[in-house]
Amino acid sequence: MEARTPPKQAASHKQLVELTILYQFSNTMLSTIRLNKLTHLILTALTSDSTRLFERAMLFLRNEKSGVLQGMLGVTRDTAGGMKVVGGEDALSSRWDIDDEAIVLQRESAFSKHVRSTRIEASANCTIIRRVIHEHRLYALGEDDCRVCETCDFIHRLGIAAFAVVPLIARDKALGIIVVDNPVSSKEIGRDDLHFLQLIANQAGMAVENSMLYNRIEEAHSNLRDARERLVHGERLAAIGEMAANLAHELKNPLITIGGFAGRLVKGLSCNSREHHYADTIVKEISRLERMLADILAFSRKPTICYSVCDAGDILNDCFASCATTLEDHCVTLATSFEDGPWPTLGDAHQLKQVFLNLMLNACEAMPDGGSLHVALQKVSLDKKYILVSIQDSGGGIPADMLPKIFTPFFTTKPHGTGLGLAIVNRILQNHGGSIEAGNEGKGAVFTVTLPQAAVQ
Repeated sequence: MEARTPPKQAASHKQLVELTILYQFSNTMLSTIRLNKLTHLILTALTSDSTRLFERAMLFLRNEKSGVLQGMLGVTRDTAGGMKVVGGEDALSSRWDIDDEAIVLQRESAFSKHVRSTRIEASANCTIIRRVIHEHRLYALGEDDCRVCETCDFIHRLGIAAFAVVPLIARDKALGIIVVDNPVSSKEIGRDDLHFLQLIANQAGMAVENSMLYNRIEEAHSNLRDARERLVHGERLAAIGEMAANLAHELKNPLITIGGFAGRLVKGLSCNSREHHYADTIVKEISRLERMLADILAFSRKPTICYSVCDAGDILNDCFASCATTLEDHCVTLATSFEDGPWPTLGDAHQLKQVFLNLMLNACEAMPDGGSLHVALQKVSLDKKYILVSIQDSGGGIPADMLPKIFTPFFTTKPHGTGLGLAIVNRILQNHGGSIEAGNEGKGAVFTVTLPQAAVQ
């Protein structure tokens, strides 16, 4: 005759096993803050041979912005074999662990990929979702007459039969759900199993929340470190800029003096002499250096804007008059197309003239053998009313790889440029609440300036 274990002794042994598993699970949840590894440990603990709780476990985490439960991982009894006990034989000091190779195998399994491709609407009016997500209660098949709806059709898609769904709760918020079932043996999920599942889910919810908080702290720390590095870099650039501005200011006066004396020499020397050629070269190079220093000073100086309502059409006509000689010298024909005015904008007319004049002179330099320049002015309505100015030339365009860089300070395609002209233009427009874009159209380049339209009183 076989000896039978008394019922009380069997019950005590079962409770001891459950307490051991819970203690090991608690130690395991405290062993890592990596969310990825944590999710694998949770589902592996629910399905491994050492616990033999369920045959499959699926994890869905909630995206609060989209209101969707995103499938994160699915583990079966077959893929849960990578879990091992570490820390000794004593249950009070031992915990479970899983290596990276087992994590990869679990994640790349066909079942896990199927789970990860699954989305569930968390805001839908579904019996299961309402019970688990909104009421924070465990759901087991058979508790009511729930029929599978469109929201929880994942039950059919994942081949789920008898199942239980438990929420992951932290600080009275549902972070996600865990779905468990026994598809191979069709073993019924009893009350003891559900109670044990709830205890594990309570610990898992807090562990997942802690991991998410840690990741947010790490991200914030990384952003703070990057911001600090950018600040230090900005302070260094500011110091260099201040030094460059001071140096440019100190060099400007002696250059003017040298240029003035060189100009006098040019006037007093014979045009065919070698000395005249030398002096003329000095005058040209001094003029070029003065323009470079003016650009550096303009870029490094904090701009002062005198805001007033000005007319973009008047500013453009003033620019046409200022660069008429340059256009004629370069054999460039000017064409305009202005919509009906007025074109009021709030800004500094002098600085806006500098913007358009710079773009027109750049266009002339891009057409050394002549060409055409077309300036268009129109009103557009985007999120609000804007004035649009486009300046198009026929000078061959801008190489595609250079387009993203042309507004970067000190970047230039000219052999004798500072690379600050377009950077100054961009900064002026930003200070006016506008923008500038560059592109290629037809045979040449086109620059499009956008300025906010001011209300006409």
